[in-house]
Amino acid sequence: MITLQSKNYMEIINKQRDFFKKGKTKDVGFRLTQLKKLKQLITENQEAIIKTLAADLNKPEFESYATEIGSIKEIDYAIKNISNWTKPKKVAVSWDLFPYSAKIYPEPLGLVLIIGPWNYPFQLIISPLVGAITAGNCSIIKPSELAPHTSRLASQLISEYFPSEYITVLQGGVETSQQLLAEKFDHIFFTGGTAIGKIVMEAAAKHLTPVTLELGGKTPCIVDTEINLEHTIKRITWGKFINAGQTCIAPDYLLVNKKIKPYLVSRIKKCLQEFYGDNPATSPDFARIISKKHFDRLAKFLQCGEIIAGGETNPEELYIAPTLLDHISLADPVMEEEIFGPILPIIEYTEIDEAISVINSKPKPLALYLFSDNKNLQQQILQATSSGSMCINDTVMQVAVSSLPFGGVGDSGIGSYHGKASFDTFSHYKSVLKNTFRLDINWRYAPYQGKLPLLKKIIGA
Repeated sequence: MITLQSKNYMEIINKQRDFFKKGKTKDVGFRLTQLKKLKQLITENQEAIIKTLAADLNKPEFESYATEIGSIKEIDYAIKNISNWTKPKKVAVSWDLFPYSAKIYPEPLGLVLIIGPWNYPFQLIISPLVGAITAGNCSIIKPSELAPHTSRLASQLISEYFPSEYITVLQGGVETSQQLLAEKFDHIFFTGGTAIGKIVMEAAAKHLTPVTLELGGKTPCIVDTEINLEHTIKRITWGKFINAGQTCIAPDYLLVNKKIKPYLVSRIKKCLQEFYGDNPATSPDFARIISKKHFDRLAKFLQCGEIIAGGETNPEELYIAPTLLDHISLADPVMEEEIFGPILPIIEYTEIDEAISVINSKPKPLALYLFSDNKNLQQQILQATSSGSMCINDTVMQVAVSSLPFGGVGDSGIGSYHGKASFDTFSHYKSVLKNTFRLDINWRYAPYQGKLPLLKKIIGA
């Protein structure tokens, strides 16, 4: 296990730079081997991964497989496509530049820093790492100290499967992050909150280091009347309350057509009972809040509006029941920041323009959900709002599609990843123009007398 106390982090950075300069990571065969090693790391240690996630978040085994170990799919997708992604791509050259040819060559950036969050502490360091490996980089990973069991396991496993001069996990708290951010990297990939994202970007700017910021925000969920009510209820309830609501793209609040609201509320209550039983505190399928600090922050939100379901808390167990809030004002604290917990405010609207106005009054969210079979309404929401992603008639599942880039816009993030987008994020696309010695046309050389008419014809002036 490598920590800042046991090994100087500057020594690790220098070793990784030296390793990258040797050019080994540029070999596609090498990258493919490392991707297979990463998959092996996960498949051979599933039980240990599940135990650490349970220790940090009381995460159910099913959710651990679905949302953390499921990152194997991302590895398989990269293995399948790496040969095509890494090939130089020929691009067209206009006739007036004959006999030139042009290609675009993807090349690795060098040494990248991946800073992970605590809510999906394994998957959200592995997924960007897949992109970094596929693109041919060396990586330093800083997992979240708020998920210490997963952080320690990640450090142990990475050191067993990969040499430290290639991939290294550095554990530690805020001080570790600050020291790392003070150094120059070739790319920084950060997943977390908007406030810390600003700090990361400020630190990166001192070195002109490009960043990918996967942040969050208040993800709205619009519920129209033209729906399959049973499917809508289950999909909203699942998407909101997996991982006890600690998901950056969980529905943050519902905007429900007034005509359907009573039915929706009563059915969500019933669905919660079906999912987690009469007492979710005893359910093996409901996670816990990550820390006392986050528990206290969430508990204050329970004072907003009217609790119409749930509301029970247990600070000793960091438990907050799945909770529905009604009669919420946009000025309430629960509507001022991302909730990131098992609390779901429900706001009714009469006309869709009211819902759109609420969404557009807030910073652009990481995701937006719409439940409606009305194609005109679907198109209206697509055009009238801006969000990192949009999912129609479901929640959260957009992240499972490797061919869809995942990322935010505005306050919800910069850049994207997953699948080809991950490869693009950790690559530089180098433009290469090639001429031949077989022919040299004199139109561009001095003296220019008599050549201006030809130039005008070439450029269309």
